[in-house]
Amino acid sequence: MAEATVEAATGEATPVSMRTVVAASSAGTAFEWYDFFIFGSLTQVISKTFFAGLSDTAGYFAALALFGVGFAFRPIGALVFGRIGDRLGRKGAFLVTVALMGGATFAIGLLPTYGQIGIASPILLIVIRVIQGFALGGEYGGAAIYVAEHSSPRRRGWNTSWVQTSAAFGLFGALAVIWVTRKTLGEDVFNAIGWRIPFLVSAILLAISVWMRLKLSESPAFAAIKAEGTESKAPFTEAFGQWKNLKLVLLAFFAMMSAQGAVWYCSFFYVQVFMEKFLRVDPATINFLLMGAVAASAPLYVFFGWLSDIVGRKLVMLAGMTLALVAFFPGFHALERAANPALTAASAANHVVVVADPADCALQFDPVGKAAFVSSCDIAKSFLANAGVSYSTQAAPAGTSAVVRIGAAAIPSASAKGLPKAQARTVKAGVEGRLKAALKAAGYPVKADAAHLDAFGMFGVLMIFVVAATALFGPLAACLVELFPTRVRYTAMSLPYNIGTGWIGGFLPFTAFAIVTATGNIYAGLWYPVAFTAISVVTTVFFLPETRGRSLDV
Repeated sequence: MAEATVEAATGEATPVSMRTVVAASSAGTAFEWYDFFIFGSLTQVISKTFFAGLSDTAGYFAALALFGVGFAFRPIGALVFGRIGDRLGRKGAFLVTVALMGGATFAIGLLPTYGQIGIASPILLIVIRVIQGFALGGEYGGAAIYVAEHSSPRRRGWNTSWVQTSAAFGLFGALAVIWVTRKTLGEDVFNAIGWRIPFLVSAILLAISVWMRLKLSESPAFAAIKAEGTESKAPFTEAFGQWKNLKLVLLAFFAMMSAQGAVWYCSFFYVQVFMEKFLRVDPATINFLLMGAVAASAPLYVFFGWLSDIVGRKLVMLAGMTLALVAFFPGFHALERAANPALTAASAANHVVVVADPADCALQFDPVGKAAFVSSCDIAKSFLANAGVSYSTQAAPAGTSAVVRIGAAAIPSASAKGLPKAQARTVKAGVEGRLKAALKAAGYPVKADAAHLDAFGMFGVLMIFVVAATALFGPLAACLVELFPTRVRYTAMSLPYNIGTGWIGGFLPFTAFAIVTATGNIYAGLWYPVAFTAISVVTTVFFLPETRGRSLDV
C-alpha cells in the first residue's frame, strides 16, 4: 500500500489514494464481521436468553441453527447487491450493506428476552439475523472487487489481502469486547444483561464505517465500462445463463469456496464450540486464546497475499487447504490432551457404552423443541452429549431398558414415557444424578481444570489451524476477482463465495454438533469440514488455473 496514487489495471494513475481505498473497504468489512461474529461467540448465552423454553440440547441446537440462518440468506444478498453493483456501481452497493448490518446488530442489543415476551423474542431475533445475513452477502464481494479494481496487477494479492484481514480484525474486536465486558461485569451479570453491550457498541463502529465509505469514488474498472455503456444490463442471465461464466462460478465454488467455508469456520468457530461444549473449558479462557490466535492471523493474511503475488495464488491456497485436511483430526485430539487431560485419561481408562434397544433411541434433533425425548436411551444419551462425554453404543434385546456402562460399572437408565411432566422430570433427574456420580467416580471431570490446562499447547494447535486458514484465505480475494469478467464480476463472484462461507461455513458448527450427538463421538463432527476440504483439494489440483497477473479489463 505504499503507492501515493492508485494504479488501475492499465497502469494509469487515478486521484484516489490506495491507502484510502484499502482502509475504507477493510474497515467497513471488519465492522460487518464484528457484528456477525458477536453472535457466533455468544451462542451459549443466546441459547439461554432467547430459547429458554427449550431443553439444554434443543436450545443449543436452536442457537447454532440461528447462527447458520444468517449465513443461509447471504446468497440472496449476494444476488441482490451483486446485481446492483454490476449495474449501478460498486460503491453504492457496499455502502448500503454496512448500514443494514449495523442497524440490525444494534437492534439485537435491545431485544426483549424469552422470559419477557415469550415466543416473540426468538422470532424477532430470527428476522434480525436474516437482515444481517442479507447485508453481509453483498459486503465482501463489493469490498474485494473495489480494492482489486483499483490495484495494479503486480500488487493485487497484497492489496486485497488487507480486505481479508478485516475478518481477523472483526473477530478480534468481537472477542475483545466480550472478554473485557465479561471480566468487568462478572459472568453472572454478563449472562443476565452484559451480553447486550457488544451489540450496542456497534452503533459507534457503524458511524465510522459509513463516514469512511462516503469518501470513496467509483472503481476505475467499472467507471470505464459505465462510460462506454458496456455494463451488463442483465447480470443474472449473463453470469449464470452463459456457460463460459457459469463454469467459472462452479469452479470457484468447488475449488476454493468449499474449503474456505470448511477450513475457516472450523478453525475459528467450531473450535470454540468444541472447547466449550465438549472439553468444558472456561469461556473466558477460550476467548483469550482465540483473541491471541486471531491477532496472530492478521499479518499472515497479508503475508500469504503478498506471497501469492510472487509464486501464484493456486500454490499458496492449495498448501493451506491441504494443511487443514491433514491437521483436523490429530489437531483436535491434541487440543483435548492440552485442554482437559483428565478427560483424556478418563476416556481411556473407563470407556462409556450405552447398551440400549435401537428402537428406543431417537436422533434427538428438534430445534423447535416440540418433541420430548424421554425414553431410557434418549435420557442417557442426552445427558452424556451435554456432559461432553464420548460414548459408543451396543444393541440390547428389544423392549429392554437402557444401561450405561462406565468402565466396570453399569448404571441403569429409566423411561419417562407416558408420565406427567413433573414425574418425567423426576425420573430424568434421577438418571442424570446416577450417571453424574458414576462419571465422577470414574475420573470424568465436570469441567477442565485450569491448573492442568496447557495454554501454550492449545495455542500451538490453534496456530496450525490459523496458518492453514490464512494461507487459503489470504490470496482468495485476488484469485476470485481475477477469475471473472468485469461486466458480471460482482454477481458471479459473490454467489459462490457466499454459498461456500454462508452455507458450508455457517452451518458447520450446527451440523458438526448434530453429528456428534447422533454418534456419541466428540470427533465425528470433523468429517464435515474434512469432506468439503477434500473436494476443494482435488478440484484445485486438476481444474483451477493460475490467475496471478491477469488483466481485469475484460
